[in-house]
Amino acid sequence: MPIITDQERIHHLLTRGVEHVYPSREFLEARLKEGKPLTLYLGIDPTGPNLHMGHAIVLRKMREFQELGHKLILLIGDFTGMIGDPTDKSATRVRLTREQVLENAKNYQAQASKLILLEGENAAEVKYNSTWLGQMTFTDVVELASHFTVQQLLERDMFQKRMEEGRPIHLHEFLYPTMQGYDCVAMNVDGEIGGNDQTFNMLAGRDLMKDLKGREKFVVTMKLLVDPTGKKMGKSEGNMICLCDSADDMFGKVMSWTDGMIVPGFELCTFETDKEIQSIAVQLKEGINPRDLKAQLGRKVAEIYHGAEAAQAASDCFDQLFREHQSPREMPIFVINGEMNIVDLLVASKSVSSKTEARRLIDGKGIKVGDRVVETYEETVNPTKEGVILQKGKRHFVKIVLTQTT
Repeated sequence: MPIITDQERIHHLLTRGVEHVYPSREFLEARLKEGKPLTLYLGIDPTGPNLHMGHAIVLRKMREFQELGHKLILLIGDFTGMIGDPTDKSATRVRLTREQVLENAKNYQAQASKLILLEGENAAEVKYNSTWLGQMTFTDVVELASHFTVQQLLERDMFQKRMEEGRPIHLHEFLYPTMQGYDCVAMNVDGEIGGNDQTFNMLAGRDLMKDLKGREKFVVTMKLLVDPTGKKMGKSEGNMICLCDSADDMFGKVMSWTDGMIVPGFELCTFETDKEIQSIAVQLKEGINPRDLKAQLGRKVAEIYHGAEAAQAASDCFDQLFREHQSPREMPIFVINGEMNIVDLLVASKSVSSKTEARRLIDGKGIKVGDRVVETYEETVNPTKEGVILQKGKRHFVKIVLTQTT
């Protein structure tokens, strides 16, 4: 595939949603204009079963590199995922087993393929870092650690905070940046891309690349999609859109964002032009109803993953539920042959993934049968042939129907 060196596309690549470029934007721009293929990677630790909008922001930027003809590697951190990245963590992560990590990662490629090419011309390559990290001896680890100082690693904000609060810092967390940094050396890449919360880890790899390979590695850090408190929107916070979410859920979650998320949401999560985004910012300042722009954003996000028709249907359904206070006209139907415990029913109807989730929702008053909020785990549902509506949260509905007998 020929390398594209169009100035306008390179400018967009290096500015849209980009927080910083190391060693400099000018350095990477010059490399991109050379017309030679560059290899860059994104590393993802499988600490949860689904990729989310934070990953999508970086994957979309990866796709821009791919469309210019450059080589991509999607690195699954199946080894580092067992250790746990301490970034932004006030306490040590619960360590995962290899089985848990591989189970979490099993759908990553299918989800990532919504945004980057994993098949066909210039397809991204998928690698696992246990290939090299899992083979290292203790001698190798000592040699790797010798390229860092304690002072360097203690520069991390979260380590400083933990020490001030008297919280422990475990040695395996301390070594995490050295292991993640070694990934780029093992793959001998030109660069790495990630969220700006990964800057420390990515720059650790840049230092190692200089020491061990004598090469300059570029690093592109992307802006984070954050909530009003400044926390990144991700699986740890429980407020992020997952790439496996339905169009209804994607639209509904966008509608729950604050007005301050509208412009960043258009910039980081859609393909709207910079000019269109500037116009949206102006409209907000001039007093347009933010809800209308948020609905536009919700449709754009849902359309990327589910198509225009599903996105519009999600918008219409949301209006029906929240403006007109009606139940949706169409909803799944689940048939039972008699009275059933509410917890068992929630699991059987696939409204929840486990009894633990069902109990948590009941405790939070998040389950309704008809117009009544479910109060206890012991309640039962005994529908008529016409059915009764089971509601989870604000947007999930199932009609529970009694089986027809002859």
